[in-house]
Amino acid sequence: MNRLHPNVWMLSIGSYLTDISSEMIFNLLPLFLFNVLGVRTATIGLIDGIAETTASLMKIVSGTISDRIKQRKGLIVGGYLLSTLTKPFLYFATSWPLVLGVRFADRLGKGVRTAPRDALLSSSAPPERRGYAFGLHRAADTAGAFTGLLLAAVILWRSQAGEVELTQAGFQQIVLVSIIPAAMAVIILALGLKEIPARAGVVSEGAAVRAPWRHLGRTYELFLLVMMVFTLGNSSDAFIILRAQERGLGVIPILGMLMTFTAVYTILSSPAGALSDRIGRRNVLIAGWLVYAGVYLGMALASSAWQVWLLYALYGIYYAMSEGVARALVADLVATEQRGTAYGLFHAAIGLTALPASLIAGILWQGAGSWTGFGPSAPFIFGAIMALIAATGLILVFPQRTQI
Repeated sequence: MNRLHPNVWMLSIGSYLTDISSEMIFNLLPLFLFNVLGVRTATIGLIDGIAETTASLMKIVSGTISDRIKQRKGLIVGGYLLSTLTKPFLYFATSWPLVLGVRFADRLGKGVRTAPRDALLSSSAPPERRGYAFGLHRAADTAGAFTGLLLAAVILWRSQAGEVELTQAGFQQIVLVSIIPAAMAVIILALGLKEIPARAGVVSEGAAVRAPWRHLGRTYELFLLVMMVFTLGNSSDAFIILRAQERGLGVIPILGMLMTFTAVYTILSSPAGALSDRIGRRNVLIAGWLVYAGVYLGMALASSAWQVWLLYALYGIYYAMSEGVARALVADLVATEQRGTAYGLFHAAIGLTALPASLIAGILWQGAGSWTGFGPSAPFIFGAIMALIAATGLILVFPQRTQI
């Protein structure tokens, strides 16, 4: 069995530390905006959508640049550094435009690093272990989320003295602590990550002069289209957090719910990636999307807090079966020297669709009590329907039960 390149471990450690920092803050942002700043759900959806769209556009640029200069490390480290430098400004947030500004800059950093990181990760693992490598990376990323949520829960428990809702002082303490692991991640990646030439592997001579936006293959393009259909119903997880609060969970129990989700995601990510190496990415991804549809339908029907908690734990199964597997599938479909561009377009397609997805969810939710008859259940019903349509589309794109 081939050993994994040290880059796989360095990138996993970097993601672990970064997610400790990010998940401490950004899982609480919907509650901070809603409860502390009094922002409406449509605006929360807009903030999340703009932030993700920013990251998406930058992923196209950074992925293409990394292919052209045949260098990944500088963009990866620079992206992590930008996000680290912007998070402290949330300490001073007293209005939603400042939160939007910080989210914009943080997602800009994510946009700079993500496509080159995934391209370097795919080049650092042999094809027969690519699913496992991406699964391991996602597991480390999610373990960081669990650790960050646990730290946030401890900080709030010690600082809020039994307050049910998030307070500004509690949120500010979390922001300060989050700076430490983010800075550690930048240092580790800067010192430990090794460059692998973008042209590593067998590639065609003509590919080097192709236009970066073309010749990625029709199957890849159809896969992107199906991903966009799915993402249109995959609104920000902020709405699940708001659903939990609406069903009666306080801020610390919500953090416990999120930790349950991340534990499931962490435990299953590597096995799900390894499973995709054996039975094919397509089969694992379809199964994950069917789990998603079931969870979202359950969220629409949930009548109590414990049901939302249980469904969010099951939501971790969907993440484990889809996030790393979809990224490994991209590497299967395109040549090595085009992977920066391919990952940029992949993440961009998802992120650009996330803006209308979050806006639609916010509008559907906010329709409660209006003539439309919509309410908190509507975004989840819509998401379940779109997931079923996307799963059908994936079967049409990959009609045979192959190793793809």
